Amino acid sequence: MKRKIILDCDPGHDDAIALMLAGYHKNIDLLGVTVVSGNQTLEKTGKNALNIVQYLDLDIPVSLGSSRPIIKEEEVCEVIHGESGLDGVDFPSLKLKYDERHAVNLMIDLLLESKEKVTVVTTGPMTNLALAIRINPEILSHIEEVVLMGGSYTNGNVSPAAEFNIYTDPEAAHIVFNSGVKVTMIGLDVTRKVLVLPKIVDRMSKINNRASRLFVDLMKVFNENQRKVFGFPGGPLHDPVTIAYLIDGNLLTINHMHCTIDISHGPSYGRTNCDVFDYQHEVKNTYVATDIDVEKFWNIIESTMKEGK
Repeated sequence: MKRKIILDCDPGHDDAIALMLAGYHKNIDLLGVTVVSGNQTLEKTGKNALNIVQYLDLDIPVSLGSSRPIIKEEEVCEVIHGESGLDGVDFPSLKLKYDERHAVNLMIDLLLESKEKVTVVTTGPMTNLALAIRINPEILSHIEEVVLMGGSYTNGNVSPAAEFNIYTDPEAAHIVFNSGVKVTMIGLDVTRKVLVLPKIVDRMSKINNRASRLFVDLMKVFNENQRKVFGFPGGPLHDPVTIAYLIDGNLLTINHMHCTIDISHGPSYGRTNCDVFDYQHEVKNTYVATDIDVEKFWNIIESTMKEGK
């Protein structure tokens, strides 16, 4: 049976590849795409989502959501994703239109209308999902699992403590992590292990279809920016790990632990405090990815790309 998912994202180079996986893999039923600000402003991330969906020829609704976090001021990640949020590709003229519903309303409608439970995947700040939970808590019983790219049980990437997606809207993450739904957190500790090294770009270029050409063009810019900022030999392909995990549940090593979000506005604001060693003996509310089979991940990317167009 196909896994029904909603992808809430802020494209973003790695979001684009996550969307490709979700749209093309035979075991995933992508119900819709909801967009949040994050990697760039909402206007830009929304346009990027439309461009990707049109380019990949997917028949799914795309809707605009939150333009800023629940409490904080808006922050974007231009240093990594560029002026457009998706630098590196010249897309054809955009003809696809947004679904008229706000992303929060689309998310609520898709969840309540589905006959089977739905997995919500977030690859950006969790603002849309948190607001949907607050507006209509009935959706919680319709969610199979929340799988997020975000957080870290060690170090952050925008501060010593915090990862970008959580830091951008910690209050939203706090709402989701304490909602009672199953939460699977795939953080920097894992996603920094899947580096788009030059040999990976070369490997994917040999597929030579629309999906692989998109990958190659995006990764050239992504890799260069990651090298400038972090010194990585290849950019960590963070967001697609969420979808790859849904395709193959054996991809990740996962541990169940208690996790809280630091919403203190202090120096660790936005940290995902994971009780790895169960010091506090609190209820375990989060499944935290701690390792990944890197070669299996790239095999999933390659095989899905070959299924594409």
